[in-house]
Order: sequence, then C-alpha cells, then structure tokens
Amino acid sequence: MEYRDKTVRKVITPSLLNKMTIRSFFCQEAFNMERMQAAGWLYTILPGLEAIHQDKEDLKESMKMHMEFFNTHPLLITFIAGLVVAMEENKENVESIRSVRVSTMGPLGGIGDSLFWLTFLTIASSLGASLALQGSVAGPIVFLVIFNAMQFALKFGFMYYGYNTGVKSMAALQQNTAKFTRAINILGLTVIGSMIATFGGLSLKLGYSYKEFKEAANGGFEEVTKYMDFGAQLDKVMPRLLPVLYTFLMLYLIKKKVSPVWLVFITLIAGVLGHVAGVI
Repeated sequence: MEYRDKTVRKVITPSLLNKMTIRSFFCQEAFNMERMQAAGWLYTILPGLEAIHQDKEDLKESMKMHMEFFNTHPLLITFIAGLVVAMEENKENVESIRSVRVSTMGPLGGIGDSLFWLTFLTIASSLGASLALQGSVAGPIVFLVIFNAMQFALKFGFMYYGYNTGVKSMAALQQNTAKFTRAINILGLTVIGSMIATFGGLSLKLGYSYKEFKEAANGGFEEVTKYMDFGAQLDKVMPRLLPVLYTFLMLYLIKKKVSPVWLVFITLIAGVLGHVAGVI
C-alpha cells in the first residue's frame, strides 16, 4: 500500500492550488448514486496528482483509490483536497491517505449543510429578500454578491488552509468547530427571528362592537359605538406576537414528524380561508 517512487518533491504551487479550487466548482457534475462525487473529486485534484506522481503506475494507483466512493459538502471539498494533496506530495501510505479522505468527508458534509445551506444561505437570501420586498432591484444582486463572495472566499481559503497545515489542520478544526458552530447558529437564529418579526404577515381581524356613553358638547350624554380589536390588543402586549406564535406552532408540528410539505399546504389553505372569512 505504498507508492513505488517515494521521493518527496515539493511540486504543488499556488497556481496548482488555484487550478484545483476552480475545478472543485464542478465536483458534482458527474454525480451518481454509486460513487456520488468520486469522479468530480478526482477531477478536482487530478492536476496535483499528475504533478506529484512521476511514476505512471503510482499515478494509476492514486487515481484508482480516489475514484472510490466519495461525498461531502461542495463548499468544504477544497479543505479535504488541500489536506489530501499535501499527504500525496509527502508520499504518505496509500491506506493513510484513504483513511483521512474517508474520515473527513462525512463530518464535513454534516457541518457544511448546517453552516452554509441552513445558515449562510439563509442570511444572504434574507438580506436580498428584504430589499426585493421593498421594491428594490438590488435584492437579487445583493444575494448573489454576498453568497458567491462567501463561496469563493471559502473555497480558495480552505484549499490553502488544508494544504499548508496538512494533518495538523484536523486537530485545529476539531478544537474550534464547536465554538464556531455555536456562534454561527446564534447569528442564524437572530436573522431568522428578525425575518419572522419583519415579514410575518399574520394579523387577526377579530373583535366585537360595544356601546358606551360619553359627555356631549351640549352638556348631556350621547351613545357611541366602539370596536374592540383583538389583533391590536395583542400587538400592544407584544408586537408581531401572532407570527411568532404561528412559527412556534410550525416548529412543534415539525418535531411531531409532520411533513414540511403538508405544513406549506396547511398554511396556504388557512390563509385563503381566513382571508375569505375576513378574520386574518
């Protein structure tokens, strides 16, 4: 399980790292249910492997190993690529490279989904949506600029980070992941809470009319009709209380394993019926 040519040559240059990073944007182009990202993964690191392995048999062995099952988060794939290329360049044992490759793809896949798709994407889309809802054409532009700036910065940054720190980066990642995840989750929840309060359009149009007497200008009393608005009273207790309560209801139903698709239909139907009835 070792390469025939064990000569260590420092051949990985910044231009090669940049080339592999650019290729990583296509890591899912040949996605399939058997090996998932394996072909895209090999395509990503192939320039580095070709520069490292002068022996053709070593190159074949390396390519064969990297065509094994592989699947991780597409924004974090460059971290693994930098790490693996550094090990390849040092002519580490093939089994060791395989183990690092396999052991990192799963955790980074989970971390990437929670941090990027559920947090960064939400933050970028909420900022763009807030502008779009105000009628500004800058909404989609802001979203694309923020998300893609983050994507490019992370892909290039993680490639260099993974390569420069090698196997030591794993210890650093494990030490800081919990703190970073907590901080980014707090930021994401703050943004979601702000969106609920800002864009939640649920209002209650229920109340009752009552009569009371007040002093008239001529010194007598006159009967006036007043209306008690429940929605307005709730807003006095806590502004935007109804959208928050409805959000907690949706969260409760999700925890009870109710499908989000059903919740969308329930919300749509309730909104239509409530509007027709004149109560929401």
